[in-house]
Amino acid sequence: MLSCVLLSAALAQPSSSAPPGVTSAGNVTLAQASESAWQRAVQAREADGQILRAQAERLAASSLWAAPPALELSHRNDRWQTNQGRRESEVGLAWPLWLPGQRAARNAAVDAALDLGQAAVQAGRLHFAGLVREASWRMAAQTAEVGLADTQAKYLKGVADDVERRVKAGDLAHADALAAKAELLSATAAQSAARERLQALRSQWVVLTGLQAIPDATETLSASGPDLSSHPNVRLAELTVDRARKRLDVVNVSRREPPEVIFRLRQDTPGRAEVAQNSMGIGVSIPFGTDGRNQPLQATALSELDIAQTAVQRLRDRLTAEAVVARAAVLSAQEQLDAERTRAGLLRERASLIDRSFKAGETPLPELLRSLNAASQAEAALARQQTAAGLTRAQLQQTLGILP
Repeated sequence: MLSCVLLSAALAQPSSSAPPGVTSAGNVTLAQASESAWQRAVQAREADGQILRAQAERLAASSLWAAPPALELSHRNDRWQTNQGRRESEVGLAWPLWLPGQRAARNAAVDAALDLGQAAVQAGRLHFAGLVREASWRMAAQTAEVGLADTQAKYLKGVADDVERRVKAGDLAHADALAAKAELLSATAAQSAARERLQALRSQWVVLTGLQAIPDATETLSASGPDLSSHPNVRLAELTVDRARKRLDVVNVSRREPPEVIFRLRQDTPGRAEVAQNSMGIGVSIPFGTDGRNQPLQATALSELDIAQTAVQRLRDRLTAEAVVARAAVLSAQEQLDAERTRAGLLRERASLIDRSFKAGETPLPELLRSLNAASQAEAALARQQTAAGLTRAQLQQTLGILP
């Protein structure tokens, strides 16, 4: 029969930071898993599309013309009126011109949009790093639970076999054999349920990352305070403000539609047998800018800027508060882990003493089973608290905006 000491040694996890059962899981790092999850995400395609749109807008803003040139064609004759052979044909080409300062403002807005797209990529990576961190620690906790269930079932199998031999020898009653078998069946059912939950988490992991290997979720905890200026989400919000401000500048310098320079070639034929006359002309089209056009555009741009400025301030306040709460959670989780480790050690020692007493025939089987159950629950609580402590550290890294 396995001893309770061996059981406890198998269940105990001496490290306070490594996720039980995961450190030897695979050959992939947390950073690689996070990047794999990001590349599979729809948000990655959206961020790439945003960058491509900004690059296309940059190409348009670098053009010599405010809009594509337009070709004008016209022809008139008197065929259906007097039919004297009069004809008039005209070809024109219109070039829209940049307003003063408009081109520079458009280029600045495009640069801001491109920076915003790149910041959106980093913010997206941070978001999926958080999902990967939580998923890896959930699997760490469930892997530990499976290990506990396996060891518990193995130990109770030894207890049941030993009790069966002692019942046959007449040292124990048949009721003790029934109790031992019942405990073994309960442990086997718990083992099966734990394995099923682990398999479900593994399936979710594959959907998230596309990987079979499980990384070591342990990270070195940052000792520095939160640097909000380098946080990807803050950077994204600040660039959103910058883009809104640049868009407002574009609206302010675009008080009217772009003027057009128009070159025309014209051919007139006064009548039959008369010589055609050619001429060339140049014209300018200057649209007026009215309040009906400008005020809605300016109001929209001002509203976008105000919303972006408010959002970045609220984000700073929220991240600062979350960092304080996350650091407190790390300290609290570590204190609970120390308490659970001490409690598990005490119950482990008690179960070991009762195990030796049972072997000597001095303690009844129910007492052994109760002590074993208490020790197992304490070891399970210790394993759960280890993963909870690791998760709080990962959540602090996430709050600080630190990528794996």
